[in-house]
Amino acid sequence: MVTDPIADMFTRIKNAQRARKQAVSFPYSKIKMEISRLLGEKGFAGEASRKGKKNKKNIELALLYETSGQARITELKRISKPSRRVYKGFKDLRTLKGGRGSYIISSPQGIIDDEKARQKKAGGEVLGEIW
Repeated sequence: MVTDPIADMFTRIKNAQRARKQAVSFPYSKIKMEISRLLGEKGFAGEASRKGKKNKKNIELALLYETSGQARITELKRISKPSRRVYKGFKDLRTLKGGRGSYIISSPQGIIDDEKARQKKAGGEVLGEIW
């Protein structure tokens, strides 16, 4: 039994990239689908699609690599955990890795990155960071 499904998703993505897989699959949930969509928008991953039957739905996320063969995702870290929730206001969100990285934030406007959170002046729970 997985106690933290988002951390499981992040781990599956990191492991698939290290194994040079073209796509990764993990159990479906609305929040994971939104995170996958955000990764696609930011250019860290390809298209996310829902696969499977009614009770066994999965998300299949295409992974992207540079022309040199290096993975687009260098690190994907879980920040807010079930044991320790981390919340930040939009004023507390600084750029990550000199602007090359992003925070993944669950806000009242949905799952957004730190750039959109600053634009919309919305804070929320920091789910993770990616660079």
